[in-house]
Amino acid sequence: MIRFILRMTGTWMMGMSLIFMVMDATRSLAASDLVTTSIGNIWILAHAESLSWLQNEGTRGSLRIVWEMIGVPLLQWPGWAVLGLPGIMLVFAGRNENRQ
Repeated sequence: MIRFILRMTGTWMMGMSLIFMVMDATRSLAASDLVTTSIGNIWILAHAESLSWLQNEGTRGSLRIVWEMIGVPLLQWPGWAVLGLPGIMLVFAGRNENRQ
């Protein structure tokens, strides 16, 4: 059951990553330059209130250093990379080792 959940979640993340990659490729072709959409911009379009809540929580007390070192740079990465790389890892973690 755990393997199924890992594979399903990984496949979903890779599918979303592919959608974000196609969006960036389309925008890059239209602009004749490399255009990437950060996960922060995607998050703002999807649900800005939750991002502002996370930013407020991340800047409180001892979490501030973690937020500034990990959270802020992560929000600047392309959306396809943020979802694609963990998605691949989840799919491989959930694979069957008995395959021949």
